[in-house]
Amino acid sequence: MGCTPESFKRRTDADALNQLNHSLKKRHLHMIAIGGSIGAGLFVGSGSALSRGGPASLLLDFAIIGIMMFNVVYALGELAAMYPVSGGFYTYATRFIDPSWGFAMGWNYVAQWAIVLPLELTVAGLTVDYWEVDISVGVWITVFLVAIILINVFGVLGYGEEEFWTSMLKLCAIVIFMIIALVCVLGGGPSDGKFDEYWGARLWYDPGAFANGFKGFCSVFVTAAFAFAGTELVGLAAAESENPVKSLPGAVKQVFWRITLFYILALTFVGLMVPHTDDRLLGANPLIDVNASPFVLAAKDAGLIGFDSFMNVVILFSVLSIGNSGVYGGSRTLTALAEQGYAPKIFAYIDRAGRPLPSTILIIAFGCLGYVNLSADGPTVFDWLLALSGLSALFTWGSICLSHIRFRRAWAYNGRSLDDIPFHALFGVWGSWIGLLLVLLVLIAQFYTAVWPLGGGVNDAEGFFKSYLALPVVIGFWVAGFLWKRTGWLRTHQMDIDSGRREVNWAAIHETRKRHASWPIWRRFLSHLF
Repeated sequence: MGCTPESFKRRTDADALNQLNHSLKKRHLHMIAIGGSIGAGLFVGSGSALSRGGPASLLLDFAIIGIMMFNVVYALGELAAMYPVSGGFYTYATRFIDPSWGFAMGWNYVAQWAIVLPLELTVAGLTVDYWEVDISVGVWITVFLVAIILINVFGVLGYGEEEFWTSMLKLCAIVIFMIIALVCVLGGGPSDGKFDEYWGARLWYDPGAFANGFKGFCSVFVTAAFAFAGTELVGLAAAESENPVKSLPGAVKQVFWRITLFYILALTFVGLMVPHTDDRLLGANPLIDVNASPFVLAAKDAGLIGFDSFMNVVILFSVLSIGNSGVYGGSRTLTALAEQGYAPKIFAYIDRAGRPLPSTILIIAFGCLGYVNLSADGPTVFDWLLALSGLSALFTWGSICLSHIRFRRAWAYNGRSLDDIPFHALFGVWGSWIGLLLVLLVLIAQFYTAVWPLGGGVNDAEGFFKSYLALPVVIGFWVAGFLWKRTGWLRTHQMDIDSGRREVNWAAIHETRKRHASWPIWRRFLSHLF
């Protein structure tokens, strides 16, 4: 069965009847973009990454993933401003690449967030254990799961408000951490503490900037990808915003600040204050061991009473925020899959308040997987769940870049001008090519460490799939989509570039572009960037 403009028209008619609540405001989108994905990957996972690769590998790998994400989000911003439809990037893969690949990306994204939710709930429970509270982790998982349920009772507005205030807390905490870290590195710490004299970059010399050589460098990529997962949610949220053409471009530009200030700069200070040989960074599963958080360790070593507990509270709210984002992202994508016939029709139901209840309930139900960590075999099960979610985001990001490349090709094929696109990716189609190339390089680097892991030798089958499980899962979804719908790679003339476009105020856009054209080159560049 081929993919024709008529089939996309039917899909768009379904979108017109879609009753998702369009109540997300500009401030919500901005905070989702700048702080929405800051969670366990940055605060906790960076500890295992630091121990494997050293401070230099930590910075380089996060910077490379940051460059990739910069281009991915701009490509997504251009597509989402043009087509703010339910399902976001999954719909773009269906429209511009291959419906079977869109099926794979949609279900891969649902699976990713369904697994991330119990992982984040477990991290939240272990975060409380930092204070040595004599209460089972299972009790805390229940408490936090109920909190997420209550937030989702208020639908997308509840998600938007929670993300706004939680992101504010995360960003303020990171700024406070960086200010205190700067004072400590310069020797302004307490007189009886570790940083009572000029500290500088001594840890880059002893024990060294790199650890485990090239393998250590390659092994950090999966943690960096995990830390940036969720950045694409700003495009998914566009379908439920008041005016995506007006609010989305500004939100996309905030990604620059998050990458430079709240990832690169914060991790620079972490590498200056915590040695990669610190035994406290190591553990059986560093990604879900709060004692491995280098932010908490740096705060404790600073010698300021209560600073480590403050950072631990921030981590607690951060992982709950990512858990809530998982419910949002997974449920909206599952609803879009059902609307297009790629999931049971019951998941297409949206109540009068604009909440996709069946989809939300299913994703929340996956939170109960957090309890498996309480059993003797729980950590083994959880290792496999973590393997499933670790690389999933990379396939999503590569799909976004390829969708943008093929959209631009179809746009030119139909004789359309770039002036008819309301928001342009900063580096155009070349930025998407760079993003796609970096995705492929990271997948190759992760394959290298999956076959030849740290410590030498060749990995066994179990070790390999724990590192690379996402690839066979995505291929399986792709094959399932092909067998179900019998669709193939779309030709340029088959791509639908008109359905689903929301009306925009072209007079205001042309006036803004005219004003920007009168500015000097340096001011235009800064305007595009910031």
